Amino acid sequence: MDPREQIRKAFLEKNPLSICGGGSKGFLNSAPLPERKLHTTGMKGVLDYEPEELFIRARAGTPLQEIEDLLHKEQQMLPFEPPHFSSTATLGGCIASGISGPARPWRGAARDYVLGCVLINGKGERLRFGGEVIKNVAGYDVSRLQCGAFGTLGLLEELSIKTLPAPEQELTLELELDQPRALERMQHWNRLPLPLSAAAWQQGKLRIRLSGTAVAVEQGRRHIGGEISSNTSYWQDLKEQRLKFFQNDKPLWRISLPRDCGPLKLPGDTLIDWGGAQRWLLSESSCQELAAIAVDAGGYVSPFHAHSPVPLAPALLHLHQRLKNAFDPAGILNAGRLFAPSP
Repeated sequence: MDPREQIRKAFLEKNPLSICGGGSKGFLNSAPLPERKLHTTGMKGVLDYEPEELFIRARAGTPLQEIEDLLHKEQQMLPFEPPHFSSTATLGGCIASGISGPARPWRGAARDYVLGCVLINGKGERLRFGGEVIKNVAGYDVSRLQCGAFGTLGLLEELSIKTLPAPEQELTLELELDQPRALERMQHWNRLPLPLSAAAWQQGKLRIRLSGTAVAVEQGRRHIGGEISSNTSYWQDLKEQRLKFFQNDKPLWRISLPRDCGPLKLPGDTLIDWGGAQRWLLSESSCQELAAIAVDAGGYVSPFHAHSPVPLAPALLHLHQRLKNAFDPAGILNAGRLFAPSP
């Protein structure tokens, strides 16, 4: 059955649906989902790609690897470095989850590169938002609202994404520093015109990635110092969570913080990413304890590989519910994925 007809039928029957793509990010915000499935992997294909215009338009079920391979041939990239977590990852799942990789603080988040989308809402209506170039993206930006919505606002059918040229050169520098000194250095370098594209610290080692022209990268190397890393796969392994740090049975939490946040006393093993703005934490501590630490530091915590949902603040929950009611009035799409349905 056509996805639009399937959603319309579910709306009339008030029969909940679970939107299923490649399944690569099914562990995120895990909750019991409706048994009735709506599969998107058949919605494949690149519809338009204009390298000189820096955009690509494709159906949401198109494999993410296919998109990146096509861009690579034209020496272009998805600047937000979306993680795959599996070979089955799709473009729709990449945007619906809204996860960005190590370059996020310097190049922007996934939502910053969404130019437009075609969406089927919870009544089976096909809606088109945005365009294919930045100048056509005006008004209330519903397209970017889909980033991180996990399909709760509608089924993504098509997406238009802004691309960027790949850097001419990249290299990674390694420095032996304790956590306070590493955070101080990252904050200092963030204020300088350096071609930074990633910065991470763990167990006394700070890694800095420089990306840009050969001249800019060399100037950055001289300014920062340290040793050139021989581990060419580090950032890919960090993005895909293949590092030894992530090979652990403890719950994994993601703590988002202001970029200038200093050291925190966190109850567990920590990997600092995004130049200090993201802390990965392995900890058995309660959601309430971690949330209190994050809020005191001006940030928030969310479960990654953890099964303790973080309650939304009342004002934020109210906003989420209003959006859900506007796009999916019967509450049939991925019900319970982000918050418990209203009684």
